Amino acid sequence: MSVRRTIAILRKEFYHIARDIRLLFLVTVSPAFLLLTFSYVFAMDLGQVTMAVMDQDHSRLSRDYLAALTADGDVRLVMQATSYEEANRILVKGQADVVLIIPPGFEDEALSGRGAQIQLLVDGTDSNTARQTVSEFTARTNAFATRLIGPGITLHALVEPHSRVLYNPGLKSLVSMVPGLLAVVLVMPALALALALTREKEVGTFETLITTPVSGIEYLVGKLTAYIGAGMVSLVIALGVAVFWFHVPFRGRLGMFLLLTVIFYGANMGISLILATFIKNQQTAMFVMLLVSLVPSFFISGLATPINKTSLGSELISYSLPTTHFIAISRGVFLKGLGLSGLWWHTAVLMGMGTMALMLSVLLFKKRID
Repeated sequence: MSVRRTIAILRKEFYHIARDIRLLFLVTVSPAFLLLTFSYVFAMDLGQVTMAVMDQDHSRLSRDYLAALTADGDVRLVMQATSYEEANRILVKGQADVVLIIPPGFEDEALSGRGAQIQLLVDGTDSNTARQTVSEFTARTNAFATRLIGPGITLHALVEPHSRVLYNPGLKSLVSMVPGLLAVVLVMPALALALALTREKEVGTFETLITTPVSGIEYLVGKLTAYIGAGMVSLVIALGVAVFWFHVPFRGRLGMFLLLTVIFYGANMGISLILATFIKNQQTAMFVMLLVSLVPSFFISGLATPINKTSLGSELISYSLPTTHFIAISRGVFLKGLGLSGLWWHTAVLMGMGTMALMLSVLLFKKRID
């Protein structure tokens, strides 16, 4: 293997990426763009809720309750209602997402020990949002009641288990989803590599290549290194989106995460090298890469639902995807601040995948036109 010829292939590929706007976008910008898009699609957080209130008690306890509901700004009080008819009009016109009704005697009922009651009117045209809204208000009411618990104070639905959520105390779905999606969108540089390999067969530049002294391993390593380098640029951009746009905490070591991403790229792009050996055009390469790598990453890699461990076959299929392992790595580094000692198994699997894929692609590579 000649280092000089490998570097020549590497330089040629960098020039090709830089001059092709579509390829440059696919390799460097598309992962961040997809991360931004998919994060909003898959986010299950309720977001800000607008609330109208019909306070018929006008007591100190009712005012404290409203202050507790709106303290963090996620529930915003936008207007007052004076009757049920007005409350209904507010929901029909979409002026508020919910109407909270505090009946007369709210404070007296709570202090008497009989348990205070409230009513929440929610727009049910979007059933998922309605369920999340009811659940959110129930949780906030229970939290308020827990703080007030004492002799003679028994707010409704007071029973609440004692629990503590680690690493994501607010249970924000974006905090969990963004690091996982980062592993999925970083498949795009591997797709670009497969397209680049098949493009040379389509346009005829591969015919020129076979007349040169460049060997198969020099050609493949040069290509692989160029796209890993370009992929690291896409990682930096995507990290910026995750940390500065979505405000996902990054508790691990950046240098180690960059190294683990290189290992992930090696495994993922190794699969691209193998597939491109058997594919002769870009359209087929894109379809196969989406089918083999991107689509399964959404459904069986543990991104949105736990990995199916009911059968050995389904578990093996899930763990055969590099994305499955990098999702665990990404979430571990982002949210738990794990080091190599806590991620050694996933790292070892990715290194094994990458090594085997590169060796197999070199064995399958044919420096001739079929």
